Amino acid sequence: MTVSVIGTGRMGKGLVKTLNPIIPGLNWGSRSIDHVQQLIKEGELKGVKGVSLDDALRADIIIHAFWFRDLIPFVQKHAQQLSGKILVDIVNPFTEDFSDFITEWGTSAAEEIQKIIPSTKVVGAFKNTFFKVFENPEHQGLTSDIYVTSDHDEAKNSVIDLLQGVPFRIMDAGKLMNNRTIERMTLFEREIAIRYGHYPYVSFRLFGQ
Repeated sequence: MTVSVIGTGRMGKGLVKTLNPIIPGLNWGSRSIDHVQQLIKEGELKGVKGVSLDDALRADIIIHAFWFRDLIPFVQKHAQQLSGKILVDIVNPFTEDFSDFITEWGTSAAEEIQKIIPSTKVVGAFKNTFFKVFENPEHQGLTSDIYVTSDHDEAKNSVIDLLQGVPFRIMDAGKLMNNRTIERMTLFEREIAIRYGHYPYVSFRLFGQ
């Protein structure tokens, strides 16, 4: 399977650095090929290929690193190119000041995206992890959890298999509706991390597993 990461922000950079050792020929897509190639050079990311947005969308598995406000127009515009693909959704639908959510209580970003592109298999992952954790996923001897969700079991299992080898604990987290909890827990953990002075190094792990 071919894999692309789209987006060059902090989460995009963290994802590419984490996935590079385990995914040969990883594509890193951006509207500016020059920019992404410069990032690859600066990060010494051998094996990562900087590609255009259109080329990135040709991959079998596409991992986006967009804000929710940008993601909805993106999937609407590229619905045909995303058809039949696996789209890994990492976004949390926060307001710009991180005070609340854009979505209603009875839904999640992942579910809303799946409604817009029903012919794409949406898989949720990396929602509970802030960008700083990619630099060191282990804290006091414990690794951060990554909860993988989807309404398509085959796609979910493909992503779980793909992520084997990353320095996180990968867990099958069930259906997309479980992102209603995961996304809201992520905003809660941010608040706690700020209060106790360790933001943005914040993630969470389920004990007893």
